[in-house]
Order: sequence, then C-alpha cells, then structure tokens
Amino acid sequence: MSNCVFCDIVAGKAPGRIVYENELSMVVLDIHPYAEGHCLAIPKRHVQWWHELTAEENASLFAAAQVVAKRMMDKLNPEFVCMYARGRRIPHTHIFLIPTQSGDVLDRFFNALENFQESPERLAKLKTPESLDNALHILKEK
Repeated sequence: MSNCVFCDIVAGKAPGRIVYENELSMVVLDIHPYAEGHCLAIPKRHVQWWHELTAEENASLFAAAQVVAKRMMDKLNPEFVCMYARGRRIPHTHIFLIPTQSGDVLDRFFNALENFQESPERLAKLKTPESLDNALHILKEK
C-alpha cells in the first residue's frame, strides 16, 4: 500500500530496526518508545485490523510477538510485557510489545482504565443516602 510506513519497512524502502522476522511477520523497534525495547509486531501483508488476518498470518504474528516478548523478559527483566493491538492511527495492524514495570506510565494508564471500567459500581455507592449523609457529616465537621 502506498504511504504506509510499515509496508515501506517490510519492502526495505524505509529504515526499520528489525528485531525478529519470519516468513509472514516482522518485529521492529518502535521509534517512539514508551520504554526501552518497546517493539511493534507487524504482518508483512498490509492489513488494517488483526482480526482480518488469515489464520496463518495471525499465528505467525502472535508467534513472532511471543518470541520477542520472551527475549524482553530475559534480556530487559521487566515485570511483564504489555501487549495490545492497533491499526487506527497507522492503518496497518501492529501489536505493541512494551516491557513494563509496576507503577510506570503504562501500568498506571491501564490501572486507571481498569478503575474506570469498574467505577460505575463504586460511583453508584456514592449516591446512596447513607454515603451522601456520611460525606455531609465529614465535610460539615469543624
């Protein structure tokens, strides 16, 4: 596809720091890393969304991601490797592989996201008459 940086990397028309590749996939260092060793696993064929890959391409992409994630765990010693798939801003499937430590920016982001996901129940509890009366009592105290 024209004007796709990942297609250009696969074709050798653009620079890419290739960490690993197999017949159908490639893993490159991200040029805008969230952490040391942050990589992107990409299919060699231009496909916007990972669920549009063939079964063979999907297996290849996730196998490549696993190889590099294991290397990250071994060589960089993170607490875990965060993985998520995108294809929106750059419309070519890419899986983020980010070595992550507890409390770093990505861990805090996902914790906040999980807390938001769980918050309706907690927020609903704040609306009960008992909770409102308790807040009133606390704030009115001198």
